[in-house]
Order: sequence, then structure tokens, then C-alpha cells
Amino acid sequence: MDIEGNGALVVGGASGLGEATSRRLRAQGAALTIADINAEKGEALADELGVAFVACDVREEDQVQAAVEAAAQADGGLRISVCCAGTGFAQKIAGSRGPHALEPFAVIIAINLIGTFNVLRFASSAMLANEPLEDGERGVCVNTASIAAYDGQVGQVAYSASKGGVVGMTLPAARDLSSAGIRVVTIAPGLFDTQLLAMLPPEARESLGKSIPFPPRLGLPSEYAQLATHVVENRMLNGEVIRLDGALRMAPR
Repeated sequence: MDIEGNGALVVGGASGLGEATSRRLRAQGAALTIADINAEKGEALADELGVAFVACDVREEDQVQAAVEAAAQADGGLRISVCCAGTGFAQKIAGSRGPHALEPFAVIIAINLIGTFNVLRFASSAMLANEPLEDGERGVCVNTASIAAYDGQVGQVAYSASKGGVVGMTLPAARDLSSAGIRVVTIAPGLFDTQLLAMLPPEARESLGKSIPFPPRLGLPSEYAQLATHVVENRMLNGEVIRLDGALRMAPR
């Protein structure tokens, strides 16, 4: 699918991987809508890029629906949906402090998994109204998982479960939507230079980067964005989870 002239929605698009994707889609001519829970950052980025912004908590279906409806009003309708919204939490399943707290586990599942599902279901539903393009394609939905879905470390039970759920729904979602010409692909990043890692001391960041076989550095958000836009443009990519990790396999700790 050509990006230029088509409507795109990036959820979690105000920072990190989402910001980089927003910038790349806009640079390639998409009619972009940014959705994010952080209205201050989202509005600032939208103003800079000259695009629309919608405040959106992915746990709230009415807010997700409103963001999708706003994006669908773009010229050409909503053709491209990228969901980068997510967060993390670290705690062992049981230990000296007792069992893993239930509330943070539920919150992580609600944001990372249910939130991704909310974006996927509303975006794909809106895409059904699009006129088919080449090969009968109506749209593409790109989700974000993590290599923690496969290589979850100590303390990552909630995060890994949430991202594993995103991985698990990729193929059946693609199969569900195949007859409508809507593709579903998930990107599973490794260690990327985002705000979460920016809080670490420089020596810790350097050490993490050196743990990656090649290239021995943290991934750049622009590299995620590059893959996301390639997924949009390559119609044969469908129902797949793509690890973007420099051949990293996470150790237990």
C-alpha cells in the first residue's frame, strides 16, 4: 500500500517508537492522526507536524472509537493503523513480599493487550468501509509486542503475558480479516532507546547495548518506524510477528 495520500492513525504516537512512526508516516505523505494518553506531548507533536491529535486511553473503548472515527475522516479514509501504546511493570510472581500483586498485573494486561485489541477491532472495522485497492487491500494494522513475549526475564511475568497475548492474536486476526483485504502484522522490538531506558545511567545503557549481538547498541526508534512503514508498503507481509532485536535472546536476568 502506498503511504502517500492515505489516512493513518498512530496510537501511542506522541513519544518513543510511536513518535518516530508518526514522523516517518507524515514525511511519507500520510494524512496522519496521532492518538496518545499524554495530551501535552501529543498536541505539541501534532502542531509541529501539522496533523490531527486525539487524546486517547486505550483502555477506554469510547476514546479508542473516537480516535478511529477522527482518523477515518481523513482523505482516503483510515488505511493504516499502528498501535505503539504500552507500559511495563516488574515483580516476581512470588517472593519475600508475598504473591505478585493482582492489580498491576491486570493494569498491564488492560493497557498492553486489551488496549491493542481495542485499537485493532475499531480500526479494522472502520477499514471495512474503504474501497479496495490493488489486490483488494483495504487496510493494514501494525501492532507492537516485545521479545519479552518469547524471552521474558525474571520479574516480567505481567509484561511478558501481555505481549505474548499480542503475539498470539496476530495470526487469527489476520485470518479473520483476510477476506476483507485487511492485513495484520506485529513487530516485536528488543532493547530500544526509548524514554524507559533513558532513565538509566549511561553506563547501564551502554552495557545493555553491548549485550546485543549485532549491531551492539540499543535500537533506534527510527528503525522501528522504518520497519512499520515497510510493513505498510509490502502487501505480502501478513499474519506475521517480526522480531526487531539484532539477534538478541534475553537471559533470565
